[in-house]
Amino acid sequence: MGQSELAQLRKMTTVVADTGDIEAIEKVKPQDATTNPSLITAAAQMPAYQKIVDDTLLDAKKQLGNAATHKDVAKLAFENLAVAFGKKILAIIPGRVSTEVDARLSYDTEATMKQARSIIQKYADAGISRERILIKIASTWEGIRAAEQLEKEGIHCNLTLLFGLHQAIACADAGVTLISPFVGRILDWYKKNTGKDYTGADDPGVQSVTRIYNYFKKFGYKTVVMGASFRNIGEIEQLAGCDLLTISPKLLEELEAKPAELPRKLDPEAAKGMQIERLHIDKATFDKMHAEDKMANDKLSEGIKGFSDALENLEQMLAKRLEELSAEPVAAN
Repeated sequence: MGQSELAQLRKMTTVVADTGDIEAIEKVKPQDATTNPSLITAAAQMPAYQKIVDDTLLDAKKQLGNAATHKDVAKLAFENLAVAFGKKILAIIPGRVSTEVDARLSYDTEATMKQARSIIQKYADAGISRERILIKIASTWEGIRAAEQLEKEGIHCNLTLLFGLHQAIACADAGVTLISPFVGRILDWYKKNTGKDYTGADDPGVQSVTRIYNYFKKFGYKTVVMGASFRNIGEIEQLAGCDLLTISPKLLEELEAKPAELPRKLDPEAAKGMQIERLHIDKATFDKMHAEDKMANDKLSEGIKGFSDALENLEQMLAKRLEELSAEPVAAN
């Protein structure tokens, strides 16, 4: 029996685990890992991680003092919890973890930078180098400007919720370390809006990432491309050779179980010989291209709302848990 597709993929692409579940990360052994509010909310509800949640809540309450409301404590606890999961993940993986800035700050450059610096400081306080952290920021114009400044400070960024070439080029021009174009969410939009199904190289999400990858390699950008949000392993197979791919544990297991030959689809040398028009993306061009790209427009707004809602839900869950902890009798010494 030949090598699994996952083993072959690892030879040409850095494989990243898309989960907050530490046990799943231990099982699939990725190079890097990435989390988001939805994934952390899911992990925080697992009994295995109750102690991490409780300790984080009690630490946040201690930081803010008894006068703080449960809501204020829960808000601080989210940032601390994202870092707490990040620290656990970094103890398992050899590479980097992505930790997300509050999606509700997506259109506020200054607030995004402030929270990013706070996250990096929390990792530094735990003895973890900023070289092992990627700060995840939504690919709005304001988010990209925040990332540009943070990169100058040596804080590496992962620009997420990326659906259009205009977003990708703006990120690369800003010197961003890594971008995460969302393959599956692009497919979802086209299926919903056309009523058609797409497979293989016809998948519009695959086509989008391929176009971005080839553009970056053609013009020698240092920014690397990490395909994200996959719906099936067919999408992953079509992007073999991409710089990085962040994949859910379920799809990683499917790739591990499949022994078929996996040919390389994306190649930096091939891209260098392609005829590709170079684009200049200033704010006016960015806004115009974004307005004209209904899919990117819809999915960016929807993605920010989804992550913001996940944060609200997590904060409510944390506030409720804090009430339960506050009501518990204190154990005698």
